[in-house]
Amino acid sequence: MDKRSFMRYVAAGALVSVSPAGYSQQSPARPVRHSLSGTDGEGKPVTLDDFSGKACLVSFFTAGCNLCTNDLKLMREFYLNNKKRNFVLIGVNIDENQNDYMQYIRLISLSIPKEERFPVLWRNAPSYRDDFGKIRTMPTHFVLDKEHREVFQRAGSFRPSDWDDLWSNLD
Repeated sequence: MDKRSFMRYVAAGALVSVSPAGYSQQSPARPVRHSLSGTDGEGKPVTLDDFSGKACLVSFFTAGCNLCTNDLKLMREFYLNNKKRNFVLIGVNIDENQNDYMQYIRLISLSIPKEERFPVLWRNAPSYRDDFGKIRTMPTHFVLDKEHREVFQRAGSFRPSDWDDLWSNLD
């Protein structure tokens, strides 16, 4: 086993050992059709219905979460490669403090070109609504099909097989 394979093995084992049930969550027996509405960091209203007919990845995160930062970096790359297909990424910040959310939005506006951005909403805004329930683990991701029914959710970092599952929902 080479050094790179060994490090992946050790890192994966560490994540599983400190996480409840290895971050895995099953999709509901009966797919739930989700809804979401709010205003993004640029003041634009956003609803899941705006993306009718597109598979969606809805990612709940906090600005100071290292796992979240890594996942969002990978998700932005996936988004850029697939946004012309039937796919959209929506970030939902769940920081308690609005200033933390606004600092994140400012950082994105300074560091990410406009055409590479995806909608990011603040869950604690008075106008925000969703039916995803309580989020207990950072990050938590929901993959929705084109009718916005939950395909699966991942509490914790996205796994390699999750990318394959997401990809299979694009067509």
